[in-house]
Amino acid sequence: MNCNNSPLQSLNSGGWFKLICGASFQHVPSIRSLVIAYGLEGADCIDVAAEPAVVAAAQEGLGACERLVHGTKPQGDSWQRPWLMVSVNDGEDPHFRTARFDPSRCPAHCPRPCERVCPTGAIAFEANIPNNSAHSSVIEPLCYGCGRCLSVCPHGYIDAVTYQRSPQDLPALVLDLGVDALEIHTHVGHYKKFQTLWRSVRPYLPNLRLVAVSCPRHPDAIPYLREIWDWVGSDVRRSGCAWLWQADGKPMSGDLGQKATDPAIAYGEDLLRANLPGFIQLAGGTNQTTADKLRQRGLLGKIAGVAYGGYGRSQLKPVLDQLEQREQRCNQTLTLESQADLLHRGRAIARNLIAPLKGSVPVNSPTNLTPAPLKQRP
Repeated sequence: MNCNNSPLQSLNSGGWFKLICGASFQHVPSIRSLVIAYGLEGADCIDVAAEPAVVAAAQEGLGACERLVHGTKPQGDSWQRPWLMVSVNDGEDPHFRTARFDPSRCPAHCPRPCERVCPTGAIAFEANIPNNSAHSSVIEPLCYGCGRCLSVCPHGYIDAVTYQRSPQDLPALVLDLGVDALEIHTHVGHYKKFQTLWRSVRPYLPNLRLVAVSCPRHPDAIPYLREIWDWVGSDVRRSGCAWLWQADGKPMSGDLGQKATDPAIAYGEDLLRANLPGFIQLAGGTNQTTADKLRQRGLLGKIAGVAYGGYGRSQLKPVLDQLEQREQRCNQTLTLESQADLLHRGRAIARNLIAPLKGSVPVNSPTNLTPAPLKQRP
């Protein structure tokens, strides 16, 4: 077990690790298992879709972590519960969409490249259909909006359906569901939309430990983020919550190759030079090379941490697939923690991604650092 420092201390030390389950990813069993594997091994934050069922699954996973830790921790050991984050958007954003198409339009001879490129298996075709007609469906809880199927469809039949959280949903998310952190996804040119959303967020700042703003890399991103800070800065200082800029280099591309992380690192360097108030965290293209590249450039500690989305989930997919196969064989629901071998494998995978970022914090041993005081929930 990796006994992590408090999330706030991880931000201050440059060892912050966030798992992004996906703003559109709503496969509840997978989310619960992801939370357990990464939560036990030292994740500081779990970012999930702003849907009650998804938040409840993440809370269940964190509860399972606490039960496992309570039963196995040695004398003097400690485990800090990760912060639970939900994401909202101020307008159209690729993180808040799902693919959709009419299966009756798909020709029987289509080679189905959409099925091959889907990283989660959200597009499934059935074989041996009567009359040689191909039936297909997008399994919406598995689709996280990466858009790879849209560009490869040879007929252009696949569309993306986008959505936006209503400001009226915020009280239930923050107060009733008890999330710790909120991330706002915005884009250059959305300033008025951001202001509208922020007015809805403002009353709930005292109930949050962290607010993050995620904006894709853009030539005008830094001036736009300065404009945002001018608008929110006084509110953030009064509330006392932590503030974080998410440098979204190349959204949802971390599993596409080692160089996918370079735009995120370059964006992080731009933010460092801008000297904006708050912490900086990388996302969008992050993968197994990110922590090492940050260390080689002397950026660990200056950049507070890294968020891993599609890459982090894809690493655990073989374990989750095997858990599902066992469920089908025994015809009953199984939990990751009930399968000791799969839990061990899942934790080892999570540890391999977390440990390089945590650096000096040794795996399987408690830290000797005193946790920084955390803001208490009213």
